Amino acid sequence: MDLGSLGQSCTRLLQARFLQARPHQVRLAAAVVIAAACTAATPAPSAGAAPGLASHRAVYDLKLVRSQGKRSLQSVRGRILYDFSGNACDGWVLQFRQVSELDNGEGKVAVSDLRASTWEDAAAKSFRFSSQNYVNDRPGDMVDGKAERRDDKVAVALTKPTGTTFDLDIGMVFPTEHMRRVLDAAREGRTLLELPVYDGSENGQKSFNTLTVIGPAIGPENRPEGDATAGQAALDGLKRWPVTISYFDRAAGQGEQTPVYAIGFQLYENGVSRALRLDYGDFVVAGDMTQLDIKPDKACP
Repeated sequence: MDLGSLGQSCTRLLQARFLQARPHQVRLAAAVVIAAACTAATPAPSAGAAPGLASHRAVYDLKLVRSQGKRSLQSVRGRILYDFSGNACDGWVLQFRQVSELDNGEGKVAVSDLRASTWEDAAAKSFRFSSQNYVNDRPGDMVDGKAERRDDKVAVALTKPTGTTFDLDIGMVFPTEHMRRVLDAAREGRTLLELPVYDGSENGQKSFNTLTVIGPAIGPENRPEGDATAGQAALDGLKRWPVTISYFDRAAGQGEQTPVYAIGFQLYENGVSRALRLDYGDFVVAGDMTQLDIKPDKACP
């Protein structure tokens, strides 16, 4: 995913204001989801792997698996809808929605509804994004903008929440390109990947350093059971890898840092992700795939 990435991939947003918590984001992209080992900070885009990404629609049911610390939660439940499509000619489109209900066990319940859409061209040179979050049915943060890769920089222009422009390092990658790099690294047997990522999240002005850890390949003979990937002919013969992507705030400076959040999942060779695990430090949420529809390939003209 664009989860994954959530980005993409993907990344995408869990809001907990009623707990006096800062906004959290879920990028599937990551996971969907969503990233490539110990590579340089200014890698060139790798569009050649793009045709291997499968257009698909996936639904994940969310539940709380662990909560601790001062902002502990009694329960989390919700659903993610991840709809990814495109090809190497038209680019890649992601429609994403996440609805989450968070309960702190003290009579405070909040419902967050994030709706986002992105488009990224196959050469990883252009990226458009828009999102809006609703909290308890009240409109919240809204972001709309685009990013363009130029000779020596990535130029970003936002129209919402306010009109502004700024530049990012030329080595910045976008969500779908992030996922292609993760797949390239996994196929080559690499276990670590460091990349800076821009996905237009939060107020559109934040970028992240990411560290991706890729585990040993799981062969197609070890088929998963208990979720929507079981019995999918499009996944027959495909390997998958356990992947964890940690996101670090680039604005936090140098030195030892803890991640803002981390996303874990099993990534198939065609970009489909299962068994999500979203770690926000104070709490961890699991996402079980309950529906998967593989769309027919759309050939280039």
